[in-house]
Amino acid sequence: MSSLIFKSSRSAARDFPIARISLTEGKRFMMGSVTPDPGSQPPPFTGFTNFSRSRIGSGKSSSNADHVSGISGTDRSFLEGEITHEKLTKEITMFSQLPENFGVNQHIPIDNELKERLRSTLWKFKAPIRFAFAYGSGVFSQGQSYQKSMPQVDLIFGVTYTQHWHSLNISQYPDHYSFLRRLGSGAVSYVQDNIGPGVYFNPYVEINGMTVKYGVVSIDTLCRDLLSWDTLYLSGRLHKPVKILRDDPRIRLANQRNLFSVIRVALLLLPEKFTEQELYHTIASISYMGDPRMNVAAENPNKVKNIVDNQKQHFHRLYAPLIDTLPNIEIARGYDGVSDTVTLVQDMDPLRRGNMVARLPSSFRKKLYARYTTILGVDPATTQGLSGPSSDASEGTINRTEGSKFDQLISENPDLRIEVARAIQHTVSWPSFVQSLKGLATAGVSKSVKYLGEKSSKWRAGKQRES
Repeated sequence: MSSLIFKSSRSAARDFPIARISLTEGKRFMMGSVTPDPGSQPPPFTGFTNFSRSRIGSGKSSSNADHVSGISGTDRSFLEGEITHEKLTKEITMFSQLPENFGVNQHIPIDNELKERLRSTLWKFKAPIRFAFAYGSGVFSQGQSYQKSMPQVDLIFGVTYTQHWHSLNISQYPDHYSFLRRLGSGAVSYVQDNIGPGVYFNPYVEINGMTVKYGVVSIDTLCRDLLSWDTLYLSGRLHKPVKILRDDPRIRLANQRNLFSVIRVALLLLPEKFTEQELYHTIASISYMGDPRMNVAAENPNKVKNIVDNQKQHFHRLYAPLIDTLPNIEIARGYDGVSDTVTLVQDMDPLRRGNMVARLPSSFRKKLYARYTTILGVDPATTQGLSGPSSDASEGTINRTEGSKFDQLISENPDLRIEVARAIQHTVSWPSFVQSLKGLATAGVSKSVKYLGEKSSKWRAGKQRES
C-alpha cells in the first residue's frame, strides 16, 4: 500500500474534538444548532483513495469521488461564485451556512499530545481569539536537522478588534511586548495594521511550558489576503500544512478559495506533464519567491524541499481532494505497487488555461493584467473590453467563470511562467521586507538578533548538507 494512503477514519477521528460528543450532537453541531467549543473542528476526512486509485488508468474520477473527497460539485459551484470580503463579513457567520463537511481537507492530524498542548495554550490568553493555527518546524517535521532540539512553536491568532485585543493582552502579558507597549494599545495596533502585511509578532514567549512566537492579525486582513493575495504573507503560509486549533467559517471558506488559487498558479508555472512531488514543491515555493530572507543567508536554502519531502502525506491530504475536482488535470501514471510517484498531465488548451487566469486572486490578477497590457501592446482603454466586465472587480471578487480573449492571449504567451513568477515576487518581496524591519520594533533588538542568528544557523546547516 502506498505511503500516501492514510489511516482509517476511525483512527483519524481521534484528531477531532467533535468525536468526543455523541453522533446526534455532532450532527446538530454541523447544522449550526449547537454552539461549538472554540477549538472544535468538523468530522474527520474519511479517505483519499479517490485521487490516488480511482482515476488510475482511466484518467477519470470515480462516481463517488465528490463524496469521498469532501468537496462536492455543489461545493465547487459554491466556491466559484462571487466571494467578497463584504459577503464574508455580513453573510457567513456559522458553519451551517457552508456545505456539509466543507473544507475538512484543511484539518491536518498531528500528535494528539502536542495538539492538546497547543489548544490549552490558547486558553492562557484572556484576550479573545477567533481563529488560530500552528505551523512550522515546531509542529511539522522539516527533516532531521530540525529535530535536534525543540524548536520555537509558531502560532497565528485571528482576532476581531486589534486594539482591544492588544489592550487586554498588554495588561495580562506586558513582558511579551517590546518598548511599544509603553505607547499604548493604539500605537501597537497602528503598527500592526498599517505597516507591512498586517501582522504583529511576539517571539520567544515562554508559555505553557513551550517557547512560542505568536502573530496577531485581524480576521478582516486575513480574509482579504486569502481572497485577493494582497501580500501572500499569511495566505502563503496556509498553502502549506498547518494545524488549525480554532476555526472560523469565514476563514475556512476564504482559505478553500486560497488553496484552489495556488493550485491554478502552480499549474501556470508547471509544464504539461509533472509529478505530484513537483506540484507540491511548486506550491510550497510560491510564498518564498521574492522573500528577502532567502537571499541574505537568513533561511535554509533547502527549506522548501525539506518541507515537501517530510510532509508529502499532509500535502496530499490538503490538495488531493481539490485536484480531483479540476477538469483540466488527469493522471498519466498512478501508483503501481513499486513506486509511489504519481505523474499528472494538465490540459494546455488556451481556453482552459485562460479560465485559470480569469480565476486568479484579484490583486494578483491585476498585476498580471498590468504587465500583459504592456507585453501584448494592448491599450489600457481597451483592456476592459478584452478582459470582460469583471476585470476591475472589487477585492476578492470573481464574477465570471470563463476567461476572456485577453485571458486566452495571456495563457498562450510563451513567457507566461516568467511573468507569473515575476508577479509573485512583486507581491511577496515588499511586505516581507517591511515585516522584517518591523520586527526590530515589535520584537525588540535583542530578540531580533537572536532570531536572525537562528535563521543564519539554519542557512549554514543547509549549505553544509548540500556540500
